[in-house]
Amino acid sequence: MAKKQKKQSGTGGTPATVALTAAGADYTVHAYEHDPAHPSYGEEAAQAMGVSPERVFKTLVAEVDGELTVAVVPVAGTLDLKALATAVSGKRAVMADPAAAERTTGYVRGGISPLGQRKKLRTVLDDSASAHATICVSAGRRGLEVELAPADLVSLTGAALAPIGRE
Repeated sequence: MAKKQKKQSGTGGTPATVALTAAGADYTVHAYEHDPAHPSYGEEAAQAMGVSPERVFKTLVAEVDGELTVAVVPVAGTLDLKALATAVSGKRAVMADPAAAERTTGYVRGGISPLGQRKKLRTVLDDSASAHATICVSAGRRGLEVELAPADLVSLTGAALAPIGRE
């Protein structure tokens, strides 16, 4: 298991770890060798870290009524777009164009973190996160995850908790 790390921007941290450090949050960095041939970034992360897929969350960017919105859901399931729209009082949600998601967040697909994004987006975390003491989310690069308390993720991103995932 990785040790708790708090990297500074000058020591190779990602915008996500820099944001966590600046906030004084407790987190653990998990690095693993990313396999470009793996069909699922999230499932690969769970397997590589030996963590239950219910505790590893993927960061997806959707458009709700034309506004980019971040959805954080377990890799063991999928995003319910209708539930996401409802969670932010919207009418219609669709997955965002990958290029727009990358440009707006500053991260590449498969490495988008809910933390340290270039432009702060409205964020919704699946309420199943509350069942765990810690969850893992992307640290801003493929092959790098951060483990933190769900309450810290909510606090740092301003996320709403809502049932937006489905199995």
